Amino acid sequence: MDLGAASTRIYAKRKGIVLDEPSAVMCDGRTGKVIGYGAEAAALGGGGRTCWPVRGGLPADTELARRMIRHFLRKVHWHPYSRPRVVMALPGDSTPIDRAALRDIAYEAEARIARLVPHAVAAALGAGLELSDCTGHMVIDIGRDSARIAVLSGESVVASGSVPYGGLAVNRAIARFVEREHGLLLDDDEAESAKRRSSGTNPEVTVRARDPETGREHDLVLPVQKIFEATEPSFESIARTAVETVERCPAELAADLGVRGAVVVGGGALLRGLGRCLRGALCMPVRRADRPLEAVALGLGRCVDELGLIGRFRSRR
Repeated sequence: MDLGAASTRIYAKRKGIVLDEPSAVMCDGRTGKVIGYGAEAAALGGGGRTCWPVRGGLPADTELARRMIRHFLRKVHWHPYSRPRVVMALPGDSTPIDRAALRDIAYEAEARIARLVPHAVAAALGAGLELSDCTGHMVIDIGRDSARIAVLSGESVVASGSVPYGGLAVNRAIARFVEREHGLLLDDDEAESAKRRSSGTNPEVTVRARDPETGREHDLVLPVQKIFEATEPSFESIARTAVETVERCPAELAADLGVRGAVVVGGGALLRGLGRCLRGALCMPVRRADRPLEAVALGLGRCVDELGLIGRFRSRR
């Protein structure tokens, strides 16, 4: 289970990814009662208050996260008495308390066994990197609320860093640009849509923006180049953190990275101009994983399919 701030994905052995839904819980605005999870919560729209109980790969609201995980597990394993074994990703900056809380929440959600794999290792495995030798690899994971950078040697994380600039920060930058340049308001959904469509080949994208004085909505055409310029400061912050992470590595690993480069995963990997910014700052090859959104789930799936991998992680602890 890849418990992400934006989406939760579940990989089942010999089946692949069987669930991919928003990590969202819809609560009634008046009573606070939960009325929907995941895709159902997103489909309800304005029918209540949308909560996002996961932040940085860890539960931000323990009770809602537990109920959401249990709902997703029951959706995949439909039998009411099913108690699956679960493998989850553990963020690199987590504490022993975070580790215990993540295990506890999995058990409370009716998991029989909960195994934790370092998030960076899962992302690297899902991106197709071979971690059997001790050469250096770099993984940059750009999620909803943060970007995580890690340098690995084999299956060990040698250096890591994070910055609170993810997909949400990019959305806010687009909304600020629209307000500053056009005097119109852009909601989160439209900003997200503009961000995703700007990664394509079209030179322009059209969004629905609202006039703050009259409340009327207008179609607004945004040049993709302007969107890139508005979001570039977020890219630069991620690039600076990546450079600082490399500087903390031993010289031999830094030399490996100069040849092997870095791989980018997560939803932010689809952002236009990000690769160019990272290549310029790091002076190394930078590529996007073949399935960046699913990389962590696929890496956890490899741990499920290849039980020896889980054994090695357990022996390290």
